[in-house]
Amino acid sequence: MPTINFKGKAFVQNHHLTVKYHQLVPNKEASLTDNISLNDNLIIHGDNLLALKALLPNYAGKIDCIFIDPPYNTGEEKWVYNDNVNSPMIQEWLGKVVDKDDLTRHDKWCCMMMPRLKLLRELLHKDGAIFITIDDNEVHHLRMLMDEIFGEHNFVTNIVWQARKSVQNDTDISQQHNHILVYAKNRRQEERRLKESNAHIWYTMDGFAFKPLELDRSKFSNPDNDPRGPWKADPFDAPQIRENLTYPIVNPNTGVEYLPPNGRHWRTEEDKYKALLKDGRIIFGTTGRAKPQLKVFWEEKKDFGEVERTWWGNGSVETFLYDEETEEEILNVDQETAEEWTNYGTATSASKMLQQIFEQEKVFDTPKPVELVKHILKLATKDNAIVLDSFAGSGTTGHAVLEMNYEDEKSNRKFILIESEDYANTVTAERIRRVIRGVPSASNERIKNGIGGTFSYFELGSAIELEDILKGENLPEYKELARYLFYTATGNDFDISKVDEEKNFIGENDQYEVYLFYKPDMQYLRTTALDLSLAKSLGEYKGKKRLIFAPMKYLDNEYLLQYRIEYCQLPFEIYRFKE
Repeated sequence: MPTINFKGKAFVQNHHLTVKYHQLVPNKEASLTDNISLNDNLIIHGDNLLALKALLPNYAGKIDCIFIDPPYNTGEEKWVYNDNVNSPMIQEWLGKVVDKDDLTRHDKWCCMMMPRLKLLRELLHKDGAIFITIDDNEVHHLRMLMDEIFGEHNFVTNIVWQARKSVQNDTDISQQHNHILVYAKNRRQEERRLKESNAHIWYTMDGFAFKPLELDRSKFSNPDNDPRGPWKADPFDAPQIRENLTYPIVNPNTGVEYLPPNGRHWRTEEDKYKALLKDGRIIFGTTGRAKPQLKVFWEEKKDFGEVERTWWGNGSVETFLYDEETEEEILNVDQETAEEWTNYGTATSASKMLQQIFEQEKVFDTPKPVELVKHILKLATKDNAIVLDSFAGSGTTGHAVLEMNYEDEKSNRKFILIESEDYANTVTAERIRRVIRGVPSASNERIKNGIGGTFSYFELGSAIELEDILKGENLPEYKELARYLFYTATGNDFDISKVDEEKNFIGENDQYEVYLFYKPDMQYLRTTALDLSLAKSLGEYKGKKRLIFAPMKYLDNEYLLQYRIEYCQLPFEIYRFKE
């Protein structure tokens, strides 16, 4: 398989392994919950590489869907390379703005992305998927990075999303699109799982399966009192060109003649179209002055297990479009219908939503529309999914998760947002606060009334340096050290609810009950040792060995065997138990 090479690759390809674990420090004032917890919706302020590493003990292999919107590296974003890699060349990059005049900007971007993508892969569930928005500046480099890190066989698709109406440039070719690269953690494994289960309720895209969108009853209405009941309007054109399905259709209200759009054909032969028109199944937009659409009736479709396929097409490159003609018709309908018809939104619609939320004109340069993220999550996640966005920006992903929970009372999706910039509290978290509480001045009813929810706000603390225990410097809190030790020693997820500080118990796995004798106090550390009384205090042997972390021990091997104890001295012997 071809591989990507760039300056600094040799120094960053294993950098994620050398990144130290940092404490996650709760900020009660910035949170919106009565019970701050790492099991809540999370907003984390800090360098996203360090934050991703800090999440591993709790969330390794647990994230169901990742959506990220990294810097596009256009040369205009003024992003700064900040990874402290042990290399003289990379050390020269530290703290410097990456702009258009930087001849190494593509190398720096690849060096920034590689360790983050590797940690994201570790956090992703074995059946999970990652969606990455990008534009033409780096899509080719990103594709090769993802092939190398996730595996070429785990590529799902490249979605082409119309992000804006028009962008003029020196080629006179309008660049309206962005890309969304989609990769699976383990595509083949997911295919096998689906074949062995209820695979008929799923459908595939380029060989990988996602849960489809079942027909949404709320999309059907009956504005013309059709006796056949509620209906919705579907496009009358379809992908590809077929000569027998290409013919002129005249709008009877305006006399305007329509042919299928470029690269498409009508859905039926001409005689079938005429029969549909006679049967009142063809409409010409809400005003009667647009191109033909097909009336699809709820009663005829609800029992056939049909799914919405408007997002995914037939090839490995899919397209999201924003229809300007439809947008004009939206002006004549209510706001909720208008929002539904705008499909997946644009940068403009996302900015307008932020203006409502913050009650000011300019908030954030490049927000993503909530509709886009919601559609991704509807296709790629179940009701209890954990969704991660490590380039959180304005907080769109968190907003989308909260809306989905609001729309479906069975939904209990959870978000984790990471933002390194100073606006993590004033923009990212503040948006979520306002969406939860409501903004009385907003015209959008949901934003006005609030949709409820909670989140816990954390900041990155000091690195957990076990050698510092010997010096009495930067001693971590008990639960932070427990979280780090349990995951590092066992490789298993840490469950903070199982911690019992009075009994020094921090969790268990299939092999061990794990205990930690520790306090962030030098006197305690100098005087505490695993002795016979401590060993007896653990209670009767229940079939699992006891893995005990303590500063010292006064038990010989005979007693350790008798009480089924594996002793691990702080701070040095942590790694020997992890496979």
